[in-house]
Amino acid sequence: MMLSSRLSLLARRSASASASAVSARSMSTDPAHRPPLDLYGLTARYANATYIAASKTSDLDKVEGELLAIKSTSETSAEFRSFLENPLISRDVKTKQVESLLKGKTSGVTLNLMTTLAGNARLSSIGGIADDYVRLMKARRGEVEATIISAEPLTKAQSAAVSDAMQGQFPSGAKVVLKTSVDPSILGGLQIQIGDKFLDLSVTSRIDEVSRTVV
Repeated sequence: MMLSSRLSLLARRSASASASAVSARSMSTDPAHRPPLDLYGLTARYANATYIAASKTSDLDKVEGELLAIKSTSETSAEFRSFLENPLISRDVKTKQVESLLKGKTSGVTLNLMTTLAGNARLSSIGGIADDYVRLMKARRGEVEATIISAEPLTKAQSAAVSDAMQGQFPSGAKVVLKTSVDPSILGGLQIQIGDKFLDLSVTSRIDEVSRTVV
């Protein structure tokens, strides 16, 4: 099967899953502020609530930037990360320190999220919450994130060709955000991740297929 045909199948499966999710959400939440994806789990609950609150105050983009900044600081500052994760600091003290750090510097939505996390002893979850919130925002913007894994770095021409091939498999208006990574262990070919769908066109997978047929 040609690459374009396989990409088309992968895109249709991804679109079908998204359509089912939208249908399931139609019975709840004000449509004007409803999160565009169904995400589940602890961090997703906070991300969903934050999205709804930010939508109501027209701060969706601002909150996204603030959450990414807080996540980045937690990853680059050992002192800040220690504060978030330290179980010996009481919830009340953490709440007051969060208010001191963020009040007047961030939106009310972000401040409310962070003080709520402090009160619930969940500040260490901010990275996952930020990631889930970004997923919601990408869905809102119609962005389709695709990761291309190759044995060697792709040239600009190769990246453009793959991007064009993938763009043609999605509805008009969809924005394909292409990421690339290198994994020498696949030997050659490509591996393609679109959302939770995975297509393996690597040399390694073909060798495995041949090995299974001769065993």
